[in-house]
Amino acid sequence: MAKQFTLAKQERLKSRKQTEQVFSLGKRFTLAPFRINYILAPAEKSRLQFGVGVSSKHFKRAVDRNRVKRLIREAYRLQKKKLQDMLNEKNKSLTVFFIYTGKEIPLYQDVFKKMGNCLEKLCTIAEATI
Repeated sequence: MAKQFTLAKQERLKSRKQTEQVFSLGKRFTLAPFRINYILAPAEKSRLQFGVGVSSKHFKRAVDRNRVKRLIREAYRLQKKKLQDMLNEKNKSLTVFFIYTGKEIPLYQDVFKKMGNCLEKLCTIAEATI
């Protein structure tokens, strides 16, 4: 039960090739302040991979970009369980990339709430597809 709220290395979207696939072949939707790109596919072993990006256009300092990414990763880590369980049940694989489109550093409570909304929408999308 201790591993429930972790974000393991294999769950992170690190491959440049996979990231490019998410942007070129994947679908997307916007739920302010996030733009979410994703690829949902059937798989023998369900897998959930996650990536996050923040624009250097709005956040010039790397310290600020890293802060926003940390907040997003933490909110995702604590709320991904429902999505993960649903993907395991349906034998699906999901690769998702979150882009933060806001212009100022958000409060953690706001990020947590918005991330919950995004994950709910991803759950409904994954359940709706066959």
